[in-house]
Amino acid sequence: MQTQIEFNDELKLTKIKQSSFNPTHIFECGQAFRWYKEDDMSYTTVDGDMYCNVSLVGDYVYIKNCTEDDYYKKWENYFDLKTDYSEIKEKLSFNETLKNALEYGDGIRILNQDKFSTIISFIISANNQIPRIMKSVNIICENYGKFLGEFNGRKLYSFPKPEDLAKVPVEEMREVCRVGFRDKRIVDVAKMVANNEFDILEIDNLSNEELRKELIKLPGVGPKVADCIMLFSYNRHNTFPVDVWIKRVMEYLFIKEDTNKNLIAKYADDLFGDYAGYAQQYLFYYGRENTIGK
Repeated sequence: MQTQIEFNDELKLTKIKQSSFNPTHIFECGQAFRWYKEDDMSYTTVDGDMYCNVSLVGDYVYIKNCTEDDYYKKWENYFDLKTDYSEIKEKLSFNETLKNALEYGDGIRILNQDKFSTIISFIISANNQIPRIMKSVNIICENYGKFLGEFNGRKLYSFPKPEDLAKVPVEEMREVCRVGFRDKRIVDVAKMVANNEFDILEIDNLSNEELRKELIKLPGVGPKVADCIMLFSYNRHNTFPVDVWIKRVMEYLFIKEDTNKNLIAKYADDLFGDYAGYAQQYLFYYGRENTIGK
């Protein structure tokens, strides 16, 4: 698939002709927590130690604060722009029940996010709501991250490095960052990564099953959180995380009865195969926005 792309390094602006890209659907489908919706309906996002602002005008995606080097170094992979989503939707269209979700979430793309920040963010996500998760993650970045710059009057900070987060007292993590019972888990994981007890890059070479086993060894990481980390940071696009919304929508639209989460994941694997992760995002967004099965 040939992508039409224009770079203006003087303005730090990248323009891409891309029909399968909707910033609202991408950022508000529960996969990322470091974004801001601007008054002009664009979205400013931070990942690791870089930030950009993205908007859709007609069939063109505009990425601000993005030079040609930034695009190829970071944002092309982050927004999964080498993947043809029209082909994925075609592959998933064999299922009539899924077609409404595919249409509703048109323009969703699975983000390839920074590994350490994704692990910590999804530890915070356990038994939590998205606005509270975002608030805690932003407090962590503002207090312990590096100042990156200012956009639209908002100061932006990097996600802290493992060695910096490892130094935060547990009480401070709980009281200042408002992470509740997850406080010690966050600090302990940061220490494990900082001390090379857990290599977040090396495990990328493992099979899905082995990668999941390794991630679950981390404090605060259970099967669902591990699957989210795998899907949104380790490019395991055949992974199907099952949370409350996915359980509801799968039972309501497909299974037609109360079913445990392991069987739902197995059902999705059999039905969607290598495209299970993509199906999960369309179904999650469709189910949550339309309160399906609630």
